[in-house]
Amino acid sequence: MARPLPQPAKIYSVGGAVRDELLGRPKSDHDFVVVGVTPETMLASGFRPVGRDFPVFLHPDTGDEYALARTERKHGRGYRGFEFFASPDVTLEDDLARRDLTINAMARGQDGVLVDPHGGRADLAAGVLRHVSPAFVEDPLRVLRVARFAARLRFAVAPETEALMRAIVASGELETLAPERVWQELAKGLVEPQPSRMLSVLRECGALARLLPEVDALFGVPETPANHGEIDAGVHVARALDWSADHGSALPARYAILVQGLGKAAIPRDAWPVDDVVESQSIRLAEGVSERLKVPLECRDAARLAARWRRTVHDAGGLPPAKLLDLLGASDALRRSGRLKTLLDACAADACSRPGVAQRYPPARLLLDALAVVKSVDAGAIAREAAKGGRKKDDEGIAKAVRAARLAALRAWRRSSTRA
Repeated sequence: MARPLPQPAKIYSVGGAVRDELLGRPKSDHDFVVVGVTPETMLASGFRPVGRDFPVFLHPDTGDEYALARTERKHGRGYRGFEFFASPDVTLEDDLARRDLTINAMARGQDGVLVDPHGGRADLAAGVLRHVSPAFVEDPLRVLRVARFAARLRFAVAPETEALMRAIVASGELETLAPERVWQELAKGLVEPQPSRMLSVLRECGALARLLPEVDALFGVPETPANHGEIDAGVHVARALDWSADHGSALPARYAILVQGLGKAAIPRDAWPVDDVVESQSIRLAEGVSERLKVPLECRDAARLAARWRRTVHDAGGLPPAKLLDLLGASDALRRSGRLKTLLDACAADACSRPGVAQRYPPARLLLDALAVVKSVDAGAIAREAAKGGRKKDDEGIAKAVRAARLAALRAWRRSSTRA
């Protein structure tokens, strides 16, 4: 149990907790800054240390983070190139001055008084993302953080802040970011309410071309007439991401949407239409992005499936039973139905976000019904029947028998559906 910190310690709620409170949103963070004490005092009061680079402690009862007020100094390249200084002499204002955006540089004391030295409350009211100080350029990760906050809050980026973001891109510091950190920020941005804002902010400052050149290359590439005359493949991806956000799709589906059509920018326009080539190029490029950013396996699998099977899913209504069964097998739907749902979510966003298209996606219902039909076939009973009479186990023969039974069930379902 924590013991009260001695005087002259002062505790402030900071950052996201204050920002979200002023926005009337549920608090996403519960972080605190402690002013006027040493690490030894925190330990003596029962707090548990967790920070490696600077003194951060967990409250023994609540688990909330309490960081000592600190300043920082840049001494090398990249987001790791900082030295942090924490001492009882560091003030709250010193600590807030090192933060990225004015809306994240506010604090509220235990007496309820708001501390806002950089105008964060006014920027919240105006819907503006603005840097706190010129030191903003010292941390390249802030380019991604600004884009992520734009996707979350739908705020505009202040022109002077965008200029600093361009300076970071021009400096080459983005290339110092670890792939895992890039992915972490991109993943957070993809699951925000308006992911397209993240793409547009990154694109406007030149960061998208550095971090995701395959996605950046889609902008300016016209879609084919078969795709409803969409004017721009990049714009379509942005719309599809927002559609997925509006419909609550999970991260794997949103990542698949981002990369499932990358091949469109890899094929010269005079070679269109070449759907099979676009598909193979999309698979290759999606795999490359996943490898480079060290994307988690579930997201990587979703991207590969969507790049390979998107066109097939769109055409599900006309597929023969054998092709339907192949599609269900490729998504491993019999064992992991969540993978099929992810694929269907990505395909639905691709189709339904196009101008003038109905918001229902019939292939999703059809494939889920087909999966139910296939699951109704008792594969275990077929295997037991094959083992009767002391016959030697034949795995290949059993697999063929199970497939034949599933195809027969799908054919019967199709006939009954047609009659209905």
